Amino acid sequence: MPANDKTIGGLHHVTAITSDAQQNIDFYCGLLGLRLVKLTINFDDPGSYHLYYGDESGRPGTALTFFAWPGAHRGRIGPPQVSATAFAVPAAALEYWASRLKDKSVELQSSDRLGDGVISFSDPDGMALELVGVADSKGNPWSDGPIPLAHAIRGFHSVTICEDGYENTARLLSDVMGFSAAGEERDRFRYRAGSGDGFASIVDLQCVPDARRGELGAGIVHHVAFRTPDDRQQEAWRQQIAGLGFNISPIMERIYFRSIYYREPGGVLFEIATQTPGFTVDEPVEKLGTGLMLPPWLESHRTQIERVLPPLRLPRIARKES
Repeated sequence: MPANDKTIGGLHHVTAITSDAQQNIDFYCGLLGLRLVKLTINFDDPGSYHLYYGDESGRPGTALTFFAWPGAHRGRIGPPQVSATAFAVPAAALEYWASRLKDKSVELQSSDRLGDGVISFSDPDGMALELVGVADSKGNPWSDGPIPLAHAIRGFHSVTICEDGYENTARLLSDVMGFSAAGEERDRFRYRAGSGDGFASIVDLQCVPDARRGELGAGIVHHVAFRTPDDRQQEAWRQQIAGLGFNISPIMERIYFRSIYYREPGGVLFEIATQTPGFTVDEPVEKLGTGLMLPPWLESHRTQIERVLPPLRLPRIARKES
């Protein structure tokens, strides 16, 4: 079991791939009402955008991010991948969301899963998304977005990871990362982070041994990140995971958090990211997402970078819809 001096509170962020940055912004900010909390570039590919969405301040557990690679071919969902990313909404808001998505010509399916109502749909790149109705609707959604606050997305509910076999990944979650079994239904096995306040804390493992293997591309999750409070705990995680024989990256500076990466036994890329310093480290909360932010080591190249990046229409303060 994990030592008491380090914790995983749940999800930090999910990072996926989009083929069209403007279309992505219009969908996630305009339709779903998430806030663009950071417009920056891919630190490993400075000629492309990295888009971050979240709640009012982009707190860990709400941040969905995208590498924007123009013209990227559409990927294929299958093992080993994150096969669905689920957001939490108030249970009473599911009817609102079903109506809103239908009015915007978004195909959807409604179902029940482990006692919760679920709406399933896809973004323009084919990324599988879900809205899950929850009784505890605490959160801090974007106050200037288009969605009435009573119905707005609160943050992540869970991710679903599909695997050829789930047992080795389950052991990593439970024996190393401190998750506990929290239910099962047919081929789905639920695990919940054992520390923190229960927010954005669920990983569902789906065992699909006969499914066609996935292929990376637009609409596919690149990696899923888990949150740990600070640098000291992250270093403790790095030492333990390396000691278990996993290949794990050095600590990577991402300005808004620090990251370590490794592949879990099934092959999905996991990240453990610090909760600090957050997205307000380089711009105040009221200005989040309103301009291109660059890391200090690339600021001297701003002119060249801006020349390469396509222009974008950024979200404006929106009047609430009824």
